[in-house]
Amino acid sequence: MSDDEPLQLPHNRNNGVTRGVWRGEDGLVHKVLTHRRTDAPRQWASSADPRFWNYWRREADVYTSGLPERLGLGAPKLVEARELPDGDVELLLEDVAGTHGGDLTAEDIAAVAYALGEAQGAEPQPSEPWFSRGFLADYSTTRPADFAVLDDDSAWSLPLITKHFPPDLRDALVRLHRNQGRLLDLMTRLPRTVCHLDVWPNNVIRRPDGAVVLLDWAFTGDGAVGEDAGNLVPDSFFDWPLRPGFAEDLPGLVTEAYLEGLRAAGWSGDPRLAVLGIRASAVKYDWMMPWCLQAALDDRHRAYGSGEAVDPDVRYEARAAGLAICARWADEAIDLADSLGL
Repeated sequence: MSDDEPLQLPHNRNNGVTRGVWRGEDGLVHKVLTHRRTDAPRQWASSADPRFWNYWRREADVYTSGLPERLGLGAPKLVEARELPDGDVELLLEDVAGTHGGDLTAEDIAAVAYALGEAQGAEPQPSEPWFSRGFLADYSTTRPADFAVLDDDSAWSLPLITKHFPPDLRDALVRLHRNQGRLLDLMTRLPRTVCHLDVWPNNVIRRPDGAVVLLDWAFTGDGAVGEDAGNLVPDSFFDWPLRPGFAEDLPGLVTEAYLEGLRAAGWSGDPRLAVLGIRASAVKYDWMMPWCLQAALDDRHRAYGSGEAVDPDVRYEARAAGLAICARWADEAIDLADSLGL
């Protein structure tokens, strides 16, 4: 089945490891993983290196190894993994029913954080040769962003930018970039755990019984305690209209739920280190502010993955809220690290 056929499900069409995702007449979700795409943007190119963040067949390895069950995390049931004649792999997965994406409430997102904490606080954590290594630095430093635009007053003076990014937020986001190296270093020094590494609302379904299901395990591997929970918060803003109370409530709800999950798992680490992981993970989105400035200069406003046109005011209000959290968390991470002598 080609990407153009009508049952194709939404996915990031730029990612070079995905040939297609669709809902079949058999009632299952079909996902084809490929190593043969040559049309993907360079930053989304697939790799044959099992440790690289965009290793092409990692998601098949996740499902066939039963990793989600071993971690205690929900995932769609694997019905079959087919090795195709051209060398690609087709996954046939349960079509999970429930609340998904932008329909998730703050309480749903907090439930995801709790599930992550409970899984990542358990010992021992599994290890596999195909786990990604160094995901955060590799991903965050290869996004298509020209950081020189952070010093461009004309970009910051655009009406769309001045409406949503006040001067104090500009200063904080510039400071985030200047602290990029230290934040990335801090994340490598924190306690390790197995991370999903792409936890955001589009990769979450909450079943009617409340169980949390995570989709798209393609980046799974070594990460810092708190890294997944930290990603979950800003990435709950970037691609949806801003909802009342989310920016004020979600950071605290997710932090406390994650810590509660760690405690439930019997995690013996210093909770301040988990908080540091959540806060310092904001460095992942260091690239987004220059990307937003350049998009505003070019008057280019497209949805992530699909490329469809979006309302720039709605988009920038939400992205400003998410980036404001990242900027505040980066400052808090530096202060916390200093207090811990890290």
